[in-house]
Amino acid sequence: QVQLVESGGGLVQAGGSLRLSCVASGRTFSRYAMGWFRQAPGKEREFVAAISWNGGNTNYRDSVKGRFTISRDNVKNTVYLQMNSLEPEDTAVYYCAAGPYGTSWYERTYDYWGQGTQVTVSS
Repeated sequence: QVQLVESGGGLVQAGGSLRLSCVASGRTFSRYAMGWFRQAPGKEREFVAAISWNGGNTNYRDSVKGRFTISRDNVKNTVYLQMNSLEPEDTAVYYCAAGPYGTSWYERTYDYWGQGTQVTVSS
């Protein structure tokens, strides 16, 4: 079992930055690929970014490339999402997820999910 707890969300003006963190319980964190997803009001949850178990591979949705950076620290059992140049369209609840596969876009490939952290970007 892996439990995930996100933090770092908040209210920020357009153009600003936030860094999300997701701390995992358990000693098997380093075995999992980690992903960030988000869900805006009235919309389906969507993939944002993912990172392989050792950090060697990353994957991003096109709309965040060049603005967001995913990273992980396997000693601290933590995955991060650095978000720069935020836009109102980035407003959503952000979820981290853990799964045994690579940097997948698909929710069904992730076994464990956090409760989410709200990010609100004002214009």
